[in-house]
Amino acid sequence: MRIILLKILLLAIALFRLTSIHPVLAAEAPNAAKIFNDNCAACHIGGGNILISQKTLKKEALLKYLENYNRDAIQAIIHQVQNGKNAMPAFKSKLSAQEILEVAAYVFQKAEQGW
Repeated sequence: MRIILLKILLLAIALFRLTSIHPVLAAEAPNAAKIFNDNCAACHIGGGNILISQKTLKKEALLKYLENYNRDAIQAIIHQVQNGKNAMPAFKSKLSAQEILEVAAYVFQKAEQGW
């Protein structure tokens, strides 16, 4: 568990340097679960995908379907949330940059834990 949190922290720090957004860990952001439940859970409840069953938020699917996930997981999730793709809408005009960072860290952490 500590290794996972350390990885998240390192990724958040790297992201902070690139985007000037304060780093936040999902474990430290109680708002992250609420953001996910309010905006993502309708299609991704429990890390699944009600529209395209194989494109879940589980680590194996993220590695397979999310571009650049293996190089920079948090940034790949942020890009997907901001811009959407296919049936997934873009959230860059609905969520703040901080909210997107929080939900990306939350999704990453849950994927690492196996949902």
